Amino acid sequence: MARRVVFRAEFFKEGDLYVGLVPELDVSSFGESLDEAKVSLKEAVEAFLEECEAMGTLEEVLHE
Repeated sequence: MARRVVFRAEFFKEGDLYVGLVPELDVSSFGESLDEAKVSLKEAVEAFLEECEAMGTLEEVLHE
C-alpha cells in the first residue's frame, strides 16, 4: 500500500553547494543548484523510507 509522508525540509548554501536536510529523519543530500538539491533530497528520503520498510522498521521511524 502506498503511503504519503509529509516532511519538513531545510535548505542552505554551503560553499558552492546547496544542502537539503530533513531533521526529523536525519536525512540530507546536496546539489549544485537549489532545484538539484530538492530532487536529490527527495530521492534520498524515498531511499531511506524504502530501506526502513525493507528492514521492518518503517512504523517505528515514522512514530519517532
